[in-house]
Amino acid sequence: MPTIRTLLAHPEERRPSPPAPHADLFRVLGVGIGMFAVGLIVALILLMTGRGGVETVAICGTGIVLGGLGLLWARRHR
Repeated sequence: MPTIRTLLAHPEERRPSPPAPHADLFRVLGVGIGMFAVGLIVALILLMTGRGGVETVAICGTGIVLGGLGLLWARRHR
């Protein structure tokens, strides 16, 4: 078994890392965007009835926008 000093000096002697797991980011991001969209509808209904705040609507809208940017990133890095 190689020593720590040997491994630090020659990292190519250690075992290679396992491959990264593959995930379907479109499905994950799509579910997230869908949940934020449902939250946005609920937040808008609550805002119209006077029980909700503008902050909740802004948070849901931001989640949808960031999810869309994530979809663009995932498409580019496929």
